Amino acid sequence: MLCLLCPQVGAGTAPFESAPVGALSGSRGVVSVPLYQAKAEFFRMLGHPVRIRVLELLQDGPMPVRDLLAAIEVEASSLSQQLAVLRRSGIVTSRREGPTVIYALASGDVADLLAAARRILTELLAGKNELLAELRDSEVATR
Repeated sequence: MLCLLCPQVGAGTAPFESAPVGALSGSRGVVSVPLYQAKAEFFRMLGHPVRIRVLELLQDGPMPVRDLLAAIEVEASSLSQQLAVLRRSGIVTSRREGPTVIYALASGDVADLLAAARRILTELLAGKNELLAELRDSEVATR
């Protein structure tokens, strides 16, 4: 299970700090990989729009699969696959209450990560809007 928020990966900042391979592959290997590789795997795991949407929805608290399915509007099999990826990575947890499966974020740090991503995207887009405005102003000035 890959979870940079978990102690098995470590919290250091050295660029070549290692993480257990088992954290990446689900195996129990003792071979280590560089921390930057573990981070790349973590971000790759986040690299699907349905997974991001699930995490956004779970920020408000645990949700049953049926509610996630209604909110995301994808095929049930597709949602199931994406939930399995998130569950295997350790970023979400699930519990069964009778026939209902309920998902939750494994850590509040996930919500912090999503908020940081939103701030970064906002800054990037604001910079592009400023550049676009400058381009439009310079176009008008050259006419």
